[in-house]
Amino acid sequence: MIHVVVAYALLLHVLVWGAGAAMLAMPRPWQRFWPVLILPAGLALQSAVVWAGAQAGLPGTQSYAGWSEAIPLALLVFGLRLRGFGPVVTDLSRFGVVWSAVGGCLALLVLPLLLASRGLTTISLGSCDAADYAAGARVLTEFAASSREGFLGLTEVVRVQSVDNFFDYWLRLNHFTPSALLALNGVILDCDPHELGSLLTMVLVAGGLPAVFWVARAVIGYSGGVSVIVAALYGISPILWYAVAHVSPGQLLAAPAVALLTWVGVALWRGPLTWRRGLRLAPVLAIGYWLVLGSYNFFLLICLVPAVAYAGGLAVWRRAWSRFGRWLAVMLLPLAGCAALFADRVAGLAERFALLQTYDFGWPVPALTTEGWLGMVQGPDLAPWDFFGLRWVLTALIVGLLAWAFLRAVQQRSPAVWLVSAITVPIVLAYLWLEARAAQLGTNASYDAYKLFAVFYPLLLPAFCWWVTLRRSRRLYEWLLVCGVAIVVIGFNLVACGMFVWRLSRPPLQVDGELRQLRRIEAMADVASVNLRVPDMWSRLWANAFLLRKPQYFPTHTYEGRLNTELRGDWDLEGGVVSVRLPDPARREIAGRFALVDTRHPAFIRVDTGDGWHPEEHAPQGGERWQWTRGRATLRVHNPHAYPLRLECVLDGWSATERQVTLGLDGQAPGPGNMRLGPPRARVTFPPVELPPGTSTLVLDSPEPPARVPGDPRLFGVSVFRLHLTPHPVR
Repeated sequence: MIHVVVAYALLLHVLVWGAGAAMLAMPRPWQRFWPVLILPAGLALQSAVVWAGAQAGLPGTQSYAGWSEAIPLALLVFGLRLRGFGPVVTDLSRFGVVWSAVGGCLALLVLPLLLASRGLTTISLGSCDAADYAAGARVLTEFAASSREGFLGLTEVVRVQSVDNFFDYWLRLNHFTPSALLALNGVILDCDPHELGSLLTMVLVAGGLPAVFWVARAVIGYSGGVSVIVAALYGISPILWYAVAHVSPGQLLAAPAVALLTWVGVALWRGPLTWRRGLRLAPVLAIGYWLVLGSYNFFLLICLVPAVAYAGGLAVWRRAWSRFGRWLAVMLLPLAGCAALFADRVAGLAERFALLQTYDFGWPVPALTTEGWLGMVQGPDLAPWDFFGLRWVLTALIVGLLAWAFLRAVQQRSPAVWLVSAITVPIVLAYLWLEARAAQLGTNASYDAYKLFAVFYPLLLPAFCWWVTLRRSRRLYEWLLVCGVAIVVIGFNLVACGMFVWRLSRPPLQVDGELRQLRRIEAMADVASVNLRVPDMWSRLWANAFLLRKPQYFPTHTYEGRLNTELRGDWDLEGGVVSVRLPDPARREIAGRFALVDTRHPAFIRVDTGDGWHPEEHAPQGGERWQWTRGRATLRVHNPHAYPLRLECVLDGWSATERQVTLGLDGQAPGPGNMRLGPPRARVTFPPVELPPGTSTLVLDSPEPPARVPGDPRLFGVSVFRLHLTPHPVR
């Protein structure tokens, strides 16, 4: 149950940070609604404090997190004195149902993590971003901006564009605020970054409900009850759960920020446009801009699109050019202030866009048709319900209802017609364009399309629920139709939640005990530098996060700020199915598959898997790992010495069918012997192989052809749990 305790403690801590700031930031006409600002204000204030600490050169949040708690407490006291204790309690109770929805949503989100692990950890369905954020959190927790020790100052590896050290990379180019939140809250809650990664994303989804409620109530104009339902639907939407499943807090921070910016833009245009009124709204704008700049700073160029479309369209219709100019000035003035304080983030925008153009980040994400806009998809993969044409039935239902509600609003000359259109049409068109680009070019533009959709979802979801206005006709059949469709939509979203819970409770990626043991290496004084030769990116990135005080080198371009270079480390960190067995102390077992191998030993070799291998697999619960061959499988073995080595090979594995297995140098007949593997897991020892200097190819093969396993279309040869290779100098 520690997951639930820490999740609510994290939420409460952010709310405490934001309460006073929200009271002071909310302008007078809406002052009693300040609770909708609490979470965004708390997140922005925490981010600002960490930013200030970094700019001041303080040695990480561990040096100032405790006394920084005085800042939100002082703001809270000041806010209570201005607002009064009684009115504050009344204001909070007014949002009691919304807070209940937040609490219930967070409990549901934490459930799969509770099922997946007994202790606090981070899980993912595929993305490795969590490890990246954790590395940033350690940087901001333990180091000063001037620190260049270990990995932080390894310029040849960490250089990105104009940034030549790992600390500045987080300040200028990467998503700063998610790591800042992990750093500050981690110190206060006494939790490491890997213990808060998933929980932070869950808190951000649940904490976004008040912003969605506010958009539905204050922007779209729904009743209080409908607004609560729309907000609750946001909390169970697979669109947001997908971000949780892949630990993507950046877009979840930008989402409520965009909602606040749009609300201010709409509210500012609707009322008298005076500088005094603009100044009252400026703090809310500043909160929104700060969150965008700190998380997804490249969204700065489009975060005002719905607001500009709304106000600009009305300005064109009414020829109110002067009013639009003043409106634009009021909207952009707080941005100038935030940009001045967040100068490094703004300066890095051009480089960030260059990176986005250079690298095809992400992975393919299924395109959402209209029913998917309301979360009616299959859950973990966002795949549509294609059974018996159900997808198109649901699409036709939603399109028909939206068209019906839209035409009725046009007939009634409702001003909400333009509002809803301005909010949705530009974003939907951009989404469709990105999806078309992905289909045409075969890139991961659908990943960008999903991120766009998720960031603007606090605006899109209330607008997509416009069909609920049909109930206002007072015709019983329309009221029943709306209720029936609402039940269907909520039901599909709950089913998707259940699918997420099931999948996440057995996560393919998890920070398990073996990974956590890598932290021991930092305490090994004689291990001066490490080559991270860990095959899977999840483990490799977490190893990087756990070993920041050591210089690290990578054989592949692992991620931004982790370039592939010559492997200059004194030790190789291995973590795959191949194990190089050097005598103690040249080999140090760390945990499970992880071990350090001394590159200076006279029998040292490097081994990489070549052709003929399926991707590595593992049991989510047990942690056991294995890799199947597709038949003839090769290994590239590099002997860096000027003399040959004698290589002894032992295979730990099994085969679905009884077969003979051989291992030898490519182009040479394998040594004599009758090594056989069958369904029982066993160990077989091959005849020794003599490795000449340089690079050689070992071939693992079998005279019997590969076979299929029931339920899997792939061809399988041998399942290798571990291949032990013991080199000796030839005497």
